[in-house]
Amino acid sequence: MTYSIADAEQELKVKHDALNLRWYPRYHLAARAGWINDPNGLVWFDGWYHAFYQHHPYSTQWGPMHWGHARSQDLVHWEHLPVAIAPEGPEDKDGCFSGSAVVDGDTLALIYTGHKFHGDADNEENLYQVQCLATSRDGIHFERQGIVVDTPPGVHHFRDPKVWREGESWYMIVGARAGETGQVRLYRSADLRQWQEEGVLDEAEAGMGFMWECPDFFTLGDKRVLMFSPQGMAAHGFKNRNLFQSGYLLGDWQPGQQFVRAGEFIELDHGHDFYAPQSFLTPDGRRIVIGWLDMWESPLPEQQDGWAGMLSLPRELSLSADNRVEMRPAKEVESLRQGWYPWPVSTLNNQQIGVAENAEAMEVVLNWKGAESTAEQYGLSLGDGLRIYVDAQMQRLVLERHYPQHGLCGTRSVPLTLDHDLHLRVFIDSSSVELFVNDGEACLSSRIYPDAGQRDLRLFAWSGSASLSDGGAWQLE
Repeated sequence: MTYSIADAEQELKVKHDALNLRWYPRYHLAARAGWINDPNGLVWFDGWYHAFYQHHPYSTQWGPMHWGHARSQDLVHWEHLPVAIAPEGPEDKDGCFSGSAVVDGDTLALIYTGHKFHGDADNEENLYQVQCLATSRDGIHFERQGIVVDTPPGVHHFRDPKVWREGESWYMIVGARAGETGQVRLYRSADLRQWQEEGVLDEAEAGMGFMWECPDFFTLGDKRVLMFSPQGMAAHGFKNRNLFQSGYLLGDWQPGQQFVRAGEFIELDHGHDFYAPQSFLTPDGRRIVIGWLDMWESPLPEQQDGWAGMLSLPRELSLSADNRVEMRPAKEVESLRQGWYPWPVSTLNNQQIGVAENAEAMEVVLNWKGAESTAEQYGLSLGDGLRIYVDAQMQRLVLERHYPQHGLCGTRSVPLTLDHDLHLRVFIDSSSVELFVNDGEACLSSRIYPDAGQRDLRLFAWSGSASLSDGGAWQLE
């Protein structure tokens, strides 16, 4: 089958009108219809934030990738634009895979992976992934420039370029698989078209994955952050519970030198659904990241409704005093706030209390007094399917979802210090929850699928009491 932007647009117009919107996000970015996964090409250009994303317009299943496109002036209200690139050429005939965007003078440049098979697609020896360029003056219509980096000899998995400017040069990192070892390869260019190989920036040691997808490389504080999504890390205790992870390595690097790690791989988000995050800089210099709010091989019940997948809220990154990457909602998210509803609850004693009905677009704020709380479990529930609670015996904060009708049950959690106060911001949308802990200390993001009538919010405390210094909710636009 041959693909074109015009055909994709026609397909989306037809499919969008037929969507079932019961779980479609009210304030997150999702495709007009069809499939969406990795965010791509996050950039500020000519007065707009641009978000591209991996997109299959023709079905709710992963398929030959296109680049969907939306823009915003505030990171929360998005305008859908025409599909930016489709697999139209010999260099990307089987898919336009993930990549990034940079501003080069008055031009917006997309650098993406062309995915193609030379022969039988069932034989991985026939797979070739190359890095391609497309450019635009208006930020909407793109002119394909073809291959700029070919597949290295002996490598088949070679994708997801991230490009940035440093000094007089452009730099590009690309995720790769060398045998059973994930790695990130480095390239340098003066013009985005002719690239010189600079070697391997970093690669996996035993247990760190067979493929490093969606790499990103940036500065926070006085450290370099290598952010990536490794495939093939085994779960261990409470760590790495998802099929694939997203996280980072801290270190030091200067152009022409080796990347020197300072510490171990740390997961960015501890929920069920967060993958392929990409970062960019705002005009005022903040480092913002957006991820795919889903997980490979996890059920996506919305596929029956004509769409699949969504992107996370924009999150600002910072480096803590003890050199950990902290993640909190970008300040622009507060512009969604409408009415504030305080909850007149200060103490719960072996009970549950209803606090809101039909929670669908809401930011919940809770401040628990840990030192005064003795309950074995205390927290917040949404209908019968979602609980966010402190488990005092495990000394962990737990996000539990229970949707057996969709095959989605289980918990994710982070450690807690029980005698400290606990500050939570909980963003609830039609089919997602994003939980931010202690102003950047941790984050847990998961997809949820409440049935009609299962959106009532309750506070609870079991086997003891729990105290709140403050609690309530913002209704979101």
